[in-house]
Amino acid sequence: MADPAERIDQIATLGDEITALRADNARLRRLLDEEGMPDSLRHALRDTVAMLHTIMRRTADSATDVEDYHAHLGGRLDAIVRARFLTDAFGEAELRRLISDTLGVNLVLEGERAALDGPDVRLRPKAAEVVALAVHELATNAVEHGILGEVAGRISVSWQIVTGEATPTLRLVWRETGAVEPPIAGRQGFGTTVLEEMLPYNLGAQVTLAYEPDGLCCRIHLPLPPRTGRVVEDEA
Repeated sequence: MADPAERIDQIATLGDEITALRADNARLRRLLDEEGMPDSLRHALRDTVAMLHTIMRRTADSATDVEDYHAHLGGRLDAIVRARFLTDAFGEAELRRLISDTLGVNLVLEGERAALDGPDVRLRPKAAEVVALAVHELATNAVEHGILGEVAGRISVSWQIVTGEATPTLRLVWRETGAVEPPIAGRQGFGTTVLEEMLPYNLGAQVTLAYEPDGLCCRIHLPLPPRTGRVVEDEA
């Protein structure tokens, strides 16, 4: 536990970061009010501002103390920034890169403790931010409470596109294996909120969490209309 002086420094640092975030939000709001801004950019900024507000509020609600709030807020904002960087640069974000970057931040490398398999799916900005946040929460849980605390722990993420309906569906499976003891359902924290509330509300996804004997399994069924994303067909 931090001593009083260190705790005061942490609180002061957190206060500075929150002040900076509020200033950034104010600048974004001024941009939203400017005339002549393209509607697509206006909508993207509005979505990002709303997401930042939700993250800050929900992180505060679920935090156990200042240190917990500080640690988790930074990781969540970084996940949004990574998704925003990709969509700002290319207009969309590769699903595989969103997942591999998030695992890499947690020192989980593809080919070592992680396996990724699926077609080339590109997500639009809003979808990329929400999915990036969901993957971040799964990875963080695996590090703090789940499989990545086990020597034999592994993560596999696979996805496929199911067609046949008016709108194709992205079916993604996050599976953890190598648990010494069966996982148990944790408290209803921010990660559960992202998976069971934000994904369905923002993207119309269906999410199932199963605590299997070998580890957690999360299944996400995400409708993929053009405003959400697309599949890049194999040219071969």
